Amino acid sequence: MIRVLLADDEAMIRAGVRAILDTDGGIEVVAEAADGREAIELTAAHRPDVALVDIRMPRLDGLSAAAEIRREVPSAAVLILTTFDEDAYISRALSEGAAGFLLKASDPRELVQGVRAVADGAAYLSPRVARHVIDELGGGGRMGRGAEARARTAELTERERDVLALVGSGLSNAEIAGRLYLVEGTVKSYVSAILNRLGMRNRVQAAILAYEAGLVESDVP
Repeated sequence: MIRVLLADDEAMIRAGVRAILDTDGGIEVVAEAADGREAIELTAAHRPDVALVDIRMPRLDGLSAAAEIRREVPSAAVLILTTFDEDAYISRALSEGAAGFLLKASDPRELVQGVRAVADGAAYLSPRVARHVIDELGGGGRMGRGAEARARTAELTERERDVLALVGSGLSNAEIAGRLYLVEGTVKSYVSAILNRLGMRNRVQAAILAYEAGLVESDVP
């Protein structure tokens, strides 16, 4: 059972997200918070696997709350809820250790997929969020960043690029192992080697690079 904390200052949004997550018998919402400070307190009390956190909340914003949650309960993966007009916060969220980003307007299946992915140790970027992340971090210079990303990933072996592409698709180590017919421990070693060779701190950064390098197919125009 994946235990989830839901933090959003709008009760209707919380009710809608809870209803979607309740459709999956393997996910349980164990607590709801209406502001960032309450999110930290309830995370410490309930120790959820995933903290699903809105960015704009009273008392303490979601990004500050995410940073505190990562410090106090490092076992909890933080999944950020965002909207297109909040792209300026994305780089900060990455530095705070967020495991993924979801749009509030996402397909309900993406919400369940994202929660399951980060709970299993994977990074998750919905295709539209990934595109906006790349735009934000690239300052508009997407073509240059794409060329740079392709040059960086060219240093990887073919198998490492395969693994990186699947990391970018939001797959966990176990799912990557099944896709590539490897044992999970081998995939974990590949991921660690990729992060070390590319000088990256986490899977979210690796996922972004995979998108920039064109390793991940996206249906977003």
